[in-house]
Order: sequence, then structure tokens, then C-alpha cells
Amino acid sequence: MKFPRALPLAVAALAGCSQLQPYATYPRAVRAGEVDAGPRVAVCRDPLVSSLDDAQRVAQEECAANTVATYSSTDWYLQNCPLLLPTRATYVCTPKK
Repeated sequence: MKFPRALPLAVAALAGCSQLQPYATYPRAVRAGEVDAGPRVAVCRDPLVSSLDDAQRVAQEECAANTVATYSSTDWYLQNCPLLLPTRATYVCTPKK
């Protein structure tokens, strides 16, 4: 059985795709009827590789000093996150108590 020459390259590319780290992106807007709890930040992540804790660390870096990144929601709309990091976790930056 003969394998195509591009097969090792394709396998390596797919294996590397799961190594993408979570990163900050545009947060979702406040929905109608929802109370605006403060500034929002969002993180694109691959749910198979990175946890919500990983995303929370990135979100905390994006929030202002003396605030805490509090998880709000997750969506899969792909408008702001690429196919390889398909989930967008949104956090609200709430003041520290």
C-alpha cells in the first residue's frame, strides 16, 4: 500500500492544530433584557485542549486591575473565533470585594 506524499504533512498539520492556546477576542454584546454587569472580555479556545480555567487566566489578564474575570457564557457562533478554536467564552470584569 502506497501513501500519498502529502499524508505526513497533513497529519502533522492536524496534530499541530490542537496546540493552539486560548486568546482574547471581542466579547458578545449584552443581550436584550440582560443587565449590563460591567466591562466584558472574551477568549477563543479549543474545548478539547484548553479548559475554562485556561480561558479564565487569559480573561483575567484582559480585565482591568482590581477586577475579577467572572464567567458569563460560551457560544459557538464562529464570528470572532476561528474553526480551530471554535468556542468563545465571555467574562464580565467585576470589581474585587
